[in-house]
This record gives sequence, structure tokens and C-alpha cells, in this order.
Amino acid sequence: MSKYAVINPATGETVTEYPTATDAEIAAAVDAAHAAARGWARSSTREERAALIARVADLHRERRQELAEIIVREMGKPIGDALGEVDFSADIYQYYADNGPALLADEPVDLAEGSEGSAVIRKSALGVLLGIMPWNFPYYQVARFAGPNLVLGNTVILKHAAQCPASAEAIQRIFLDAGFPEGAYVNVYATNEQVGTIIADPRVAGISLTGSERAGAAVAEQAGRHLKKVVLELGGSDPFIVLSTDDMDATVEMAVNARIDNSGQSCNAPKRFIVAADLYDEFLEKFVAKMSEVGPGDPMAGEAAYGPLSSAAAADNLHDQVQRAVAGGARVLTGGTREGTFFSATVLANVQKGNAAYYEEFFGPVAQVFAAADEDEAVELANDTPFGLGSYLFTTDPEQAERVADRIDAGMVYVNCVLADSPELPFGGVKNSGSGRELGTLGIDEFVNKKMIRIA
Repeated sequence: MSKYAVINPATGETVTEYPTATDAEIAAAVDAAHAAARGWARSSTREERAALIARVADLHRERRQELAEIIVREMGKPIGDALGEVDFSADIYQYYADNGPALLADEPVDLAEGSEGSAVIRKSALGVLLGIMPWNFPYYQVARFAGPNLVLGNTVILKHAAQCPASAEAIQRIFLDAGFPEGAYVNVYATNEQVGTIIADPRVAGISLTGSERAGAAVAEQAGRHLKKVVLELGGSDPFIVLSTDDMDATVEMAVNARIDNSGQSCNAPKRFIVAADLYDEFLEKFVAKMSEVGPGDPMAGEAAYGPLSSAAAADNLHDQVQRAVAGGARVLTGGTREGTFFSATVLANVQKGNAAYYEEFFGPVAQVFAAADEDEAVELANDTPFGLGSYLFTTDPEQAERVADRIDAGMVYVNCVLADSPELPFGGVKNSGSGRELGTLGIDEFVNKKMIRIA
């Protein structure tokens, strides 16, 4: 079987297979991207490229249903979530179409007193970029990388996840239909060895990867060997801290919705629920009850709270994690079972430091719950993780919100809200969650030459 194949996780059916690229096809992809970077990207204006990205947004909206159904078959995303992902991707492209040129405007530098003349920082493209994208958000991950960089004038070689060849093909077709020339955006069905060849090519200026810690470390090592800029968005085990609330039912509902979103397969989903001791029993009772009520179902039907995990391998891994957590002393308060690729919503308690699960990321609908004696212990628990992607804080005290947000070791803090990502909000983390930022004003500022021009 080909490395690139659509295998419907809900049924196990192999829908379509795609041939892996030959070495000659990889070389041709780099040639095309380099030619586009030296030709089209230099001759076109930011405004012209922004207009093309606006057309990409329009095509996502026009092909909304088709695009959504593709990823339901590829990775089991419920159809409602899949439609939402296509919409969000269109919004990201539209954001950079509307704002990209202004974000790239020259920045005047105030010269020291007595200096004559002027100085500006001028932002320009680096050239060819390689994007390595994961399966959990097949359109959104590409949008937040490709959108800003194509407006900037970089060109893109995109290596998608092996289980997302159909969505990868659909995205490339959109860029071509929008009017981008050959080479501006090139999809490749590459092997890991071929990815190494692309990274080593001196014409490739940078690499953006969203994926696992292991993949990030491997790519960063190769990029470092060849002095290439990297942006890494890796795993997360985000805390959901409840210090006070005036509506426990609403807080619990947000906790459940955030944990089962995308069938629990989101890097920045809350996974560790840390609750003040005086609220813990009430929260736990309601949280376990709500998690017990939700369940997976047919992702194409649009009725289930969540769908299957993305593959049999993903289900095997999550089941093994839960079993090892229990063997280490954790208690299953609800769930913990699987049927094929479908996994029940699960709550684990009594996960202690000596348990390997304490430091692991659970990529599925599995939550860990902890009681904290006070604010200090809550922050200590929240930060006691190798990850630092997102975080969630619930409190009715504005001063506490500011104070605790400052103390959390993470790239993002959401206060009294979940599922609040938006194109203008920068996304990224610290520690083992990676480096660099995507989206917002910072997302267009990563793969850029900030050239200083001083005129006397």
C-alpha cells in the first residue's frame, strides 16, 4: 500500500491511494518554487498577491461542502466541525488579504539626535519555504502558514500528512484556480528522506512544521545543520484552571466542549483540569456526568458529539496510554474504553508525578483532573509540564486574572473562554511546544528579511 492513502477511520475502508513522489518530482518541485520566488514573487506587488489570497478565501467558501467531506473521510472529523474548519481557513486567508500589505509596510526608525538622513526597516521575502503539516486540521494548518507567506512573496512547498493526500490535492488545486502561477504553491507526496533532501537544498530558506515533538526535533536538527530558519508548533498538555466561577454549569460545559473538540485531537485543547479545592467536588461531579453523556458517532451524519480517532494506530496509542496510566495508579472515573477507532470520553483522577501519564499528552477525548489548595498550587500544577502551548483560566476576579495569566508558562492564555482562536490572534508556544508564532501580526513576521536601509 502507498504511504499516502485515504483510509476512512470510521469504517476502515481504503478509499484512495496516491503514489509517493519520485526523486525527480521532488527536484522539479524545488526548481519550480525557486523559479517562482525569483520571477513571479519579485515582479508582483503585495497588493496583487493579497488579491490572489482573497480569491483563495472565496474558493474555500465556494467549495465548502466538498472540502469538508474530504477530511471527514481522511481523518474522521465530524462534518459540522469540518465545515467550521473550512470557514475558519477562509477567514485566515481573508485576514491576510485584507491586512497583509499594511503589515508589511516600511517601518521608519527614529535616528539618534544629531543624525542626518533617514532609516527604515523594509520587509521582504526570504524565498522558498517548506511546510510540513499534520492531519488533525488539514486546511487550517496550511492556511495559517501559506496565507501570510504568499502575501509576503515567499513561495511554498507543502508536504502534508500521509493520511491527507486528498485534501492536499484539493488545496493545491485551489491555489492554481485562484491564479497563482506554477511553483508558487507546490504539493509534494514526499518521504521523510526526501524531506531531508528538500531541507538541505540551499535554495530552501526556511521550514515550518506542525506536529509531534519527535518530528520537530528531527526537522530542527536537519534545519540547524543547514542554517535554516524554523518555526515549530508541537504538542501541548494545556491546563484548564478554575479558581472561581459564578456559573459552574457553564464552566463545565466549556470544559467538556473544549476537551472533545476535534475528537480530542487538538494540540491546544485543555487536557489537565486544575480546580480550586473548594470547587473541586462540584466541578468533578458535573464534569464526569457531562463527559459520560457525550459519545462518538458517524462523523458524516453530523449528529455525534465527536467522531472516531484519526486512525487505528491513534486509537491503539491512546488506549495504551490510558492502560499505562491506570497501571501507574490513576483511576478511571468514566470512559476508558474503545471500539475500533472510537474512544469513549474519559476522565482520569489520581494521576501522580510518578506516573508517566502525568507528563504525557493525551491526543484524544481523555481528561485528567487535579485539586489545588490555592492559587499558588494551581499555577505550580499548571506549569509542571514539559509543554507550554495554550492555557485556560476561569476566575471572577479581574486582578487575579491578570496576575495568574502572567505566571503561566505558555504561549497563549485564554481567560473565561474556550475555542476562541481567531485569525488576528497569534498562535504558538514555549518549552517543548515549539518556537515561533503563526496568525495575527506575528504570523507574517517569521520568514521575512527585515532589511535596514539607512540613507545619509
